[in-house]
Amino acid sequence: MHYGEIKNCDIANGIGVRVTLFVSGCTNHCEHCFQPQTWDFAYGRPFTQDTETKLLTLLRPEYINGLTLLGGEPFEPANQRVLLPFLQKVRAWYPQKTIWAFSGFTLEELWTPDSYAHCEATAPMLEQVDVLVDGRFIQEQKDLSLRFRGSRNQRLIDMNRSRQEKKIVLWEENG
Repeated sequence: MHYGEIKNCDIANGIGVRVTLFVSGCTNHCEHCFQPQTWDFAYGRPFTQDTETKLLTLLRPEYINGLTLLGGEPFEPANQRVLLPFLQKVRAWYPQKTIWAFSGFTLEELWTPDSYAHCEATAPMLEQVDVLVDGRFIQEQKDLSLRFRGSRNQRLIDMNRSRQEKKIVLWEENG
């Protein structure tokens, strides 16, 4: 897996101050994507042990609320296989911090065993995620007033409550 960028003080992609990893590789190719260079699976730098160590160190300070995954597409099967052990380590080291993930795939696509995005790493990776922002960006539904997403079709899903209630539960900031 490759990544394009790491932001160590991101306040735009989740609640609080976050560390954000922009992974490379995406087959969704949403029209008007804000980072089309990340569609290329070889874009950026390789995700190495040094990268993982750097991210874990950046997550250490108390003022960091958590980790956000963006893309490219974190839920491309090749990316999931690399991200899963890393996310499990983040969860083990920093159980009080949240993990947000943005995906052009819907949660229904990720849950469906015969869909392109579903692989052996999908369910365990979703187990690590607290909030999933799902759905492809659709230019005709663009809405700049939305928080943490660009188009009205995209959802903020509370994955902890969704797992508990065994249905999709939308995330509410005060919920």
